[in-house]
Amino acid sequence: SALPTYYVSKITREHVTVGLSGDGGDENFAGYTRYARALALQPKVLILEATAYTSSVRETDSTPHITATGARTRLGILAVSRDLLEILPFGTKVRLKDLGTIYGRGKGQFDALFKDIVFVVADVMNARWRKKVDIWFPDRATALRFGRRKVQLEVVAYPE
Repeated sequence: SALPTYYVSKITREHVTVGLSGDGGDENFAGYTRYARALALQPKVLILEATAYTSSVRETDSTPHITATGARTRLGILAVSRDLLEILPFGTKVRLKDLGTIYGRGKGQFDALFKDIVFVVADVMNARWRKKVDIWFPDRATALRFGRRKVQLEVVAYPE
């Protein structure tokens, strides 16, 4: 389509200063099925470092029981680092699998807790963190026991 666009632009230039075309629009808006298929190939499984948080005032902002999306905190709420919001936008539903501590110990220790929960990305972490998720827990003792771990995050559904 480059040659026809060039010749049309050359002729149009004799009459107007600016000409608009739709060239490239299909690629930008996923008009062809191959682009829609490419979007479907977004990562469905990620291995990430995870930490835990509670609604303690020392761990959150001035609204400790409200997430960045306005939802109330509960088991199943997931916060993501800001760099992950592009691939895990608010409302993304995921399942988690415990891969153990960042040192490789205790694999599967939290799988029993995670197995029946579909987590929802509804909160965001402090700007200093990258490539991390933060799992909300109802009590500090469990959050501390969780510590820093690796998790396998599987996307169940992206928001519509």
